[in-house]
Amino acid sequence: MKIWKRILQYSLLLVMIFSFTNRAFAQKDQVEGLWLNEEKTAKVNIYLAKDGKYYGKIVWLKDPNKDGKPKVDEKNPKENLRNTPLMGLLILKGFEKDGSAGYEDGTIYDPKNGKTYDCKMTFKGSTLDIRGYVGISLIGRTTTWTRTE
Repeated sequence: MKIWKRILQYSLLLVMIFSFTNRAFAQKDQVEGLWLNEEKTAKVNIYLAKDGKYYGKIVWLKDPNKDGKPKVDEKNPKENLRNTPLMGLLILKGFEKDGSAGYEDGTIYDPKNGKTYDCKMTFKGSTLDIRGYVGISLIGRTTTWTRTE
């Protein structure tokens, strides 16, 4: 009986080791990580969420304060959200990977004007093209973000 108990203990230990090892070597997607916006005023952390989609939030601002207080989302169309700090604000939502370099079906929120746009992203090595648009992507604007630390 003791031998079976010992075998079971070793088996569980091996399963746990392999489980942790697989997680440690799991690779992030190419788009995940920190990106500096084109104006070099903000860094956005893009990550894969549990729903299998990509999201991005502001994690650094060149000028994080206004009048001695943290900047807030003052242009938000929803009045109850205008006191939300920009730091930590989710601005990229719901992107799905499309092929090897494309990400689509997401939205981008622009805190400068309080508007949300349909958006697609294209990974290009150390840069990421972010195209916000209304309706069709032909009517829109592209900005290029740079990978950063």
